[in-house]
Amino acid sequence: MKDVTTAKLLRIHIGEADRLRHRPLFEALVMEAREAGLAGATVLRGIESYGASSVVHRARLVELSEDLPVVVEIVDVEEKVRGFLERIDPLLTEAGCGVLMTLENVEIVRYAARAKS
Repeated sequence: MKDVTTAKLLRIHIGEADRLRHRPLFEALVMEAREAGLAGATVLRGIESYGASSVVHRARLVELSEDLPVVVEIVDVEEKVRGFLERIDPLLTEAGCGVLMTLENVEIVRYAARAKS
């Protein structure tokens, strides 16, 4: 059985080397999302990027970068995602790193497992 729901997708673009209180910022954001009761969070590690500084960060066999791009994706209903944005604002300010966030409408499609007979 398929269930479709509208929701918001929050993408938080940061660097792998960004820290908050001596731990990776992406880890802190996932823990905050869990504590806030959000449906789930996924951390994606990129292989190449550049941002406002125009510095290219890339993964190569010869030069293993320690600051690759990281995207934290969170999907939930709009009210919970917007509440989470308010919750993490002081944390991002404390971390003091460059952060780009995007918010977009998405449809959640879930397929429930059929009961085995």
